[in-house]
Amino acid sequence: MRRTRRILVRLIRTTRSERGRMGFGKRRTMAKARPVKGVMNRTEQAYANELEARRLSGDVASWMYEPAGLRLAANTTYNPDFLVVLEDGTTEWHEVKGFWRDDARVKIKVAATRFPFWRFIAVTKKAGAWIVEEFEPKGGGE
Repeated sequence: MRRTRRILVRLIRTTRSERGRMGFGKRRTMAKARPVKGVMNRTEQAYANELEARRLSGDVASWMYEPAGLRLAANTTYNPDFLVVLEDGTTEWHEVKGFWRDDARVKIKVAATRFPFWRFIAVTKKAGAWIVEEFEPKGGGE
């Protein structure tokens, strides 16, 4: 109680600029929640249900959630959400997004160029329907 009273008296007797230096009145930022590796969010879970339905209908041979990371550059990796193998043997990497950040869109474009033998597909759910966007390789792949 006395400590609280001393802090309040000290705070009242200081100028506004001194309060800023003491850390009072500064806005504190919360750390962003990081996704847990291997745990799906709700949108990814809904898309996993869609992939499982497609597997049972025979369109998809198999699928896996976050099976591997792809190295794009020295200190840059890309971790697609799903590896999907179609019945004809085509391998696709599917990225599920609620909304796009700039770095995510750049990474999937670079991956499509760097690994042209795989298909890279992004899916977003809007109004109950899946919107599919395929990323074509641009020149310069290895």
